[in-house]
Amino acid sequence: MAGDPRAWISGDESAAAMLSRLQASRPALLVPPLHRVPLRTGNVVEIAGPSHSGKSQVLLEAAMHCILPKEWKGTHFGGLEKIVVYFDLDCRFDVLRLSNALRIRIMDSYGLACNALLEFKEGSHKDDSKDADICPFDDELFFACMRRFLYIRCYSTLEFLAALKTMHHQMLKEYEALGVKSHFLIIDSIGAYHWIDRSCQPSTLGDNRRKGLSLQCLTEAVVHEIRNLLRTHPMLVLATKATIFGVGTSSNDRQRTVGKHLLQDTIGSMTSTKETQQHQYREYMPSIWQSFVTHRICLRASGLSLHIL
Repeated sequence: MAGDPRAWISGDESAAAMLSRLQASRPALLVPPLHRVPLRTGNVVEIAGPSHSGKSQVLLEAAMHCILPKEWKGTHFGGLEKIVVYFDLDCRFDVLRLSNALRIRIMDSYGLACNALLEFKEGSHKDDSKDADICPFDDELFFACMRRFLYIRCYSTLEFLAALKTMHHQMLKEYEALGVKSHFLIIDSIGAYHWIDRSCQPSTLGDNRRKGLSLQCLTEAVVHEIRNLLRTHPMLVLATKATIFGVGTSSNDRQRTVGKHLLQDTIGSMTSTKETQQHQYREYMPSIWQSFVTHRICLRASGLSLHIL
């Protein structure tokens, strides 16, 4: 027999190395509604829905979950402590909304820890004059979290492509500065320039220069750059998309959905089959993007309840 059998039995990695590898490829429990979908790095999740259906709120919660640490100075936050790459294509992102939500989340976590500690001190009948300053707001934690939020605003698909091409070097710089890798690639929203790019379709006169600016070519280039980025920096992609509601979807759209994970659930009330059919939306993104998506979550606002189809 060629080689020592003991070397083969010992394996190529230890149990600790295997657990570390699995934890890197499988994210921790995510925020709703993402926690209902079996996600891992490399997946592309499309979150579709009309205006005011909660798409941006889902992205905001996911971003905060990613940039918050799992634990900070003995207080549990349950975050991933990794970098978020946020592409704002709608140009409507409000950094004050993220800042306020993050401050509230930090104060809530400290508040739970403070209440538990004060209850312990009351139960043990200990008097400590420092209880008044036991849980001040931690600016160091806040700024550490915000440094892990990488924000890029683009005003056209060409700017989006240029930013994607430079992201590899940018993420290497962030890793060297912060010592943590990126976990989420967020795009809000992927169809922001669809109608502008569609209006720039090439003419039938055979102008080769304009062919490179067609909707299909631009979408293929975007998917290609994201694929290249995921090869060097494995991340979970979250992309929102505004919906166009219609009577139904075409047979081609239904065929492209086969094999993908489609989250179906209702919150607050039951939805009939007839009502669901009335809220089917027309797919307008090119087929190259539809085949790139691995999971699709459809949000719909109905009164005060949120339906996830």
